[in-house]
Amino acid sequence: MTNKIKEFRARYNLTQDDLAKKVNVRRETIVFLEKNKYNPSLKLAYDLANVFSVTIEEIFIFE
Repeated sequence: MTNKIKEFRARYNLTQDDLAKKVNVRRETIVFLEKNKYNPSLKLAYDLANVFSVTIEEIFIFE
């Protein structure tokens, strides 16, 4: 699974820390997500989608 978190973060002009605070995780979690070294929980995926006002499928690419 890959994702477009970094791309969406850039669109919304958010730092990794800003995004982490919005979804109640540590900045390191965002780093690992962006490097595709961590698969998020369903809740975290849902929270990220809400921050960007998109569906989970628009952020995460299931291959």
